[in-house]
Amino acid sequence: MLKQQLNLKLSQKLSPQQIQLMKLIQLPTQAFEQRIKQELEENPALEDGKEERIDEYDDLSNESSEDDYDNETIETEIDVDEYLSDDEIPSYRLQANNYSPDDDDKQVPYAAGTSFTQHLKSQLSTFRFDETEHEIAEFLVGSVDESGYIRRSVQDIVDDLAFTQNIYTNEEQVEKVLQKVQQLDPAGVGARSLEECLLIQLNRKEPTKQVTLATEILKRSFDHFSKKHYKKLLSRHDISEDELRDAIEVIEHLNPKPGGAYSGNTRIVEHVIPDFTIKIEDGELQLSLNGRNAPEMHISRDYSNMLKGYKESKEKTKAQKDAVMFIKQKLDAAKWFIEAIKQRQQTLMVTMSSIMNYQKEYFLTGDERNLRPMILKDIADEIEMDVSTVSRVANSKYVDTPYGTKLIKEFFSESMKNDQGEDVSTREIKKILEISIEEENKRKPLTDEKLAKVLKDKGYPIARRTVAKYREQLDIPVARLRKEI
Repeated sequence: MLKQQLNLKLSQKLSPQQIQLMKLIQLPTQAFEQRIKQELEENPALEDGKEERIDEYDDLSNESSEDDYDNETIETEIDVDEYLSDDEIPSYRLQANNYSPDDDDKQVPYAAGTSFTQHLKSQLSTFRFDETEHEIAEFLVGSVDESGYIRRSVQDIVDDLAFTQNIYTNEEQVEKVLQKVQQLDPAGVGARSLEECLLIQLNRKEPTKQVTLATEILKRSFDHFSKKHYKKLLSRHDISEDELRDAIEVIEHLNPKPGGAYSGNTRIVEHVIPDFTIKIEDGELQLSLNGRNAPEMHISRDYSNMLKGYKESKEKTKAQKDAVMFIKQKLDAAKWFIEAIKQRQQTLMVTMSSIMNYQKEYFLTGDERNLRPMILKDIADEIEMDVSTVSRVANSKYVDTPYGTKLIKEFFSESMKNDQGEDVSTREIKKILEISIEEENKRKPLTDEKLAKVLKDKGYPIARRTVAKYREQLDIPVARLRKEI
């Protein structure tokens, strides 16, 4: 038996243009520039530079949308095959063999330099090794990580030498070669632990009373030293507080990561490029968008003229009709991309302007205690946009302020009640906690329970476990490890 029924269904779908806009919004400045470069390479109908008004394409695009291409006959006098091959220009015709001052080269050159491993290997020639020992030494140097440590056991190294290098040796011979490798510069390289690294550096110093005591402390009481059990150190080594303080000062001047001190250890550093700039002029905040986020782009006049020529010609073939569709597709894509860039700029400015006004007191003073509680929904409601849009702006964008370059999402925080029932930002509480720890007596640092009491006295009643959570988020150690003698 047949039945007929009516179903109502409500659905929401994003158009390709909306998806493209969302993807562009979440890109930071550098990635956005790469995206524009990619689009310029893929779409010949899109050009950079000052925008040119092309009324012909607009008129034609409107007319084309009203006509049915299935019933439309399009004629041309241009060689379609030759036009379609324009995208296949040989790569050598796109390369320049020389540079002039007018060239816009945005790539920053960097020195290749000498790697840390090469620096160590170059020093091996200062030792007398037989052929096997030299191969073992090179293998050990190759096992040194970027911090300067060999984080593998001697037995594992012996096994790897046999399996990968076909060198059969024993632990005694590897230990003998390792002692020579540990004589390389910088001091402390080739150590297998922090204790060994520090002892290697102390052994190269002049054996003063402080250095001798520091060496003895590391050899006999490294665990007590690392946990700052100063009373146990005083008792075990039978020394005064002044002597212990001098020995600790010697140890604190050693380098726990000798590999990081190598000046030739070149590494590509990614610099943060702020997307916005906030300045204070005459007591008022001024917001500006990085110019690299607002490129000048326009539709190619050549492609538009081609489309106009097709429309005005009288010949009609199927191949030429396909060519018209290809050109129109490229022009539409270029127009959508330009429009998406404009909407991206507007969205970025509206969102950041709302955040700036919401946190006006902070941007005027730079004091984190003036940060207001703010969540994504607060800004989304104010600018009448979706929370996901605000999230895309906040998670990947930076703003240059008079107090440094900040990640925008750092201005968002949850709220808590103070003793007066007012909403305060958790960032404000963290800042007060940080200040309280800085002002504490380092000989008797405050425990989390005492810090909770200090904050309560200042009007912020929070639990001890919350203090511990905020302290860990601020990367501040427990009271025992903050103790100084």
